[in-house]
Amino acid sequence: MSVPVTRRRATYAELCQVPDHKVAEILDGELIVSPRPALRHAGASSGLGGLLWGPFQGGRGGPGGWWILDEPEIHLADDILVPDLAGWRRDRLPAIPDTAYLTLAPDWVCEVISPATERLDRSRKMRIYAREGVQHLWLLDPLVRTLEVLRLESARWVLLGTHGDADVVHVEPFEAVEIELTALWPDPPSESPPRP
Repeated sequence: MSVPVTRRRATYAELCQVPDHKVAEILDGELIVSPRPALRHAGASSGLGGLLWGPFQGGRGGPGGWWILDEPEIHLADDILVPDLAGWRRDRLPAIPDTAYLTLAPDWVCEVISPATERLDRSRKMRIYAREGVQHLWLLDPLVRTLEVLRLESARWVLLGTHGDADVVHVEPFEAVEIELTALWPDPPSESPPRP
């Protein structure tokens, strides 16, 4: 007869010991350590954050009313997540607290897909975001140049659309502004001839 193995749950103190050049999260009690994003990944995330910040956080050319943060640490129940981008409506989060992390689930999350984290982003993290009632999730893949837009309905993710390459989109919850996806890709598609 085999005895079930009980794993000890990772602690926040252990997460804090991970070197700064790594990304550390606790998912389902397990400490997950990932390499820092590659530059293509960071470029797509920075580009998207820049496109959203002005109209939605700054209120320039858009409705305002949001906080948009890069790689915030979010504590949700026993899980600690670090999405690439996250947004909170100001009516739910009137001010950014002076703390190292937030405990309020965001209204919107964007995970930038990379080979090292895709499985976690598409499984465990999506499940946790749904459990916590995050209403909108974007999956941005700079390698295949796609943006998947999902909405939470009845505790399940519904794919609203997949957009790619040079599409120009108006997508929720940021449909008030136009997003040109070419601004998110750090280089031209591989099938394009090189520029002189």
